[in-house]
Amino acid sequence: MNSNRTLGVSRRSFMRILGAASAAATSFPAFAAIEQAGTQAEPAKPRLARSMQFSPDTVVISANENPLGPAQCAVTAICKTATQGGRYHFDEYAKTISVFNDQFGLKRDYSAFYPGSSGPLDLALMSNIGPDKPLVYGDPSYEQGPRAADTMKAAKYPVPLTATYAHDVKAMVKAHPSPGAYYIVNPNNPTGTMTPKEDLVWLVNNRPAGSVVIIDEAYHHFCDDESCIDLVRQDKDVIVMRTFSKIYGMAGLRAGFAIGRPDLLERFNRVGGSNQGAGSVSIATAAAARASLEDKDLVPLRKKINSDIRSETLEFLSKKGYKFVPGSQGNMFMVDVQRPGREFQMAMLKENVAIGRTWSAMPNYVRVTVGTKAEMEKFQTAFVKCMDMPPGAANGAASLHLPEFHVPSELYRG
Repeated sequence: MNSNRTLGVSRRSFMRILGAASAAATSFPAFAAIEQAGTQAEPAKPRLARSMQFSPDTVVISANENPLGPAQCAVTAICKTATQGGRYHFDEYAKTISVFNDQFGLKRDYSAFYPGSSGPLDLALMSNIGPDKPLVYGDPSYEQGPRAADTMKAAKYPVPLTATYAHDVKAMVKAHPSPGAYYIVNPNNPTGTMTPKEDLVWLVNNRPAGSVVIIDEAYHHFCDDESCIDLVRQDKDVIVMRTFSKIYGMAGLRAGFAIGRPDLLERFNRVGGSNQGAGSVSIATAAAARASLEDKDLVPLRKKINSDIRSETLEFLSKKGYKFVPGSQGNMFMVDVQRPGREFQMAMLKENVAIGRTWSAMPNYVRVTVGTKAEMEKFQTAFVKCMDMPPGAANGAASLHLPEFHVPSELYRG
């Protein structure tokens, strides 16, 4: 196994971390230098939309990005393909789609290639919900589902997670007699926890006729459970989302797949037009995605790196007596900070550590992305310091505007 495959491009855009923050954000340096395979990469110089400069020493573990960046095989593919950028080269997309389909045993037209997975996720949701087609989803979970419902004027039925932080599929079926769609994130974002596949199969088999189950597997590469893509092969009313943003480290390169029966994928055109698919992916990104898929060592190696660092971090928190949501199989976890999470975010920012946001269902918990070993060591030091502060001690930073859901948000997360 070649550890060089974990190396990649070191880019962090703080625009996504505090993109809607006020000018007062200048007091919070934000950008993480990424340590890869024991070497210190030269950090980029991120800029906010207003051209504000930030210190390169802030640890950014907030948007569930992969600090390793794209694999070396992907970077090589980009460099080789970039010289062909003067042509459309539609065959590049076809090759990538073919490799993806072959790996999952999918028939032609059972997958669609997109620039990221946020766009097709919206299409999957919006093509199945509306004023007379409600959306049922877990709570807390990724906000793109309920936001799509708001856009489509669809009624929303959030269903609390179980005691093990899984989606309560039986309660979801009872939530409404005829929803348009059920939205499942597995592993869940923000908790990182799993809903057992047998529960999802039960949901698919017991949902009301006419409804569709949308399963967002953005973080599935990090987990040990089976994918639900086989349900698509069985022609079930299921749409599965996959992204290259997470384990493949291609968040800024934009690549993702929607997997479903051709008739379900065809519905996307009703709400988004037919020109938002593979042709909108750059040929360099298509080549990088294909190279990543073909690197057999990449996923298991990065999965182990993430798992080891996550376990070490949670062991530290446990020994210190801090409470966190157990059972994460993603590249994030949630920890109880015993005060409003947004307040704690601001305290951590003053320590040059940017952590994720909170959810209304768990207001005293914050989400933390698993970074590099060095980043998580800095997180631990800052976390203990901020936890030792009395609640309210960070109020002096209240001039920093933290908009709801968006500090940071990975709504365009691919």
